[in-house]
Amino acid sequence: MPVRRTHATIAEVARRAGVSQSTVSKAINGTGQLSPETRRRVTQAARELGYQARGLPSTSRGTRTYTVGVLSTDPYGRFTMPILTGAEHALAAGEISMLLCASLGDPIREAHYLRTLVGRRVDGIIVTGASSDARAPVERDLHVPIVYALGASADPRDHSVVPDDRGGARRAIQHLIARGRRSIAVVAGPSRHLANQHRVDTALAAISEAEGVSAASVLYGDWTEAWGRDAAAILLAQFPEVDAVFCTNDQIARGVLDHLREADIDVPGRVGVVGVDNWDVIVDASRPALTSVDLNLHEVGRVAATRLLAAVGGEALPGGIEYVDCHLVARQSS
Repeated sequence: MPVRRTHATIAEVARRAGVSQSTVSKAINGTGQLSPETRRRVTQAARELGYQARGLPSTSRGTRTYTVGVLSTDPYGRFTMPILTGAEHALAAGEISMLLCASLGDPIREAHYLRTLVGRRVDGIIVTGASSDARAPVERDLHVPIVYALGASADPRDHSVVPDDRGGARRAIQHLIARGRRSIAVVAGPSRHLANQHRVDTALAAISEAEGVSAASVLYGDWTEAWGRDAAAILLAQFPEVDAVFCTNDQIARGVLDHLREADIDVPGRVGVVGVDNWDVIVDASRPALTSVDLNLHEVGRVAATRLLAAVGGEALPGGIEYVDCHLVARQSS
């Protein structure tokens, strides 16, 4: 049985772990360049001896700090801010604060922030970013629960909360078909992105399942308004029968609308347009106002924080991906 003591010294922890006292200090305070195995051995020895110091996480309620770390790779906050807002709704009731760290996708900076968060004894960590592409998991041996939001962890043992891109794309196509559209083009961003693949594949499947409806074309490009304008020009020149365009993000959709307006094409009379993201900066400024699939990022953040709180309270986090429903917001463009 582990030996439980209330006044163990750092020297005793070092002897039990088979390391130097300086290594114990680095492991407990989340500093230094230590291997995950060394850090694990030290923290395990400290727990067995009952040694507690700043930087050593504890799951007992009496030593909780009521803080949650948020590690984000999103450089502009476009996706992180709504996720944080949703998370705050779940955390506020327990008077839990969030510490935001922006790693900007730099692995060295990410490792530093993880050590910092562990050093501050956060109760848990939410990992998020600017993409729903799967990402490498953070170091597992941090002794705090971790939940991934928006971008799933590549490790199926981790718990990830992501928008249901497939369901959102299907709603967009069903919306267009319900309004009598029969020749639907898909204008997409880069094919390498997972969200893009999900949206395109599901849109094409939904079109093929509908009687009397066809996919006029699928065009891949960038996530930009400039690409939307170019794609609309291609569609008008090569596929004049198109009466609807599903765009896999709002910026592309706004570019499509701009070119259709300049070409004197009636929207939505002749062509209906739907985007994805429901980004207010884009949809409200579009002419006409853009119909868009809302990724429900507030709910993604709320669910992620709720799952994290349950884990902090002792519940086991199930592995795998939890999907949050998207919804469509209809406006004048369709």
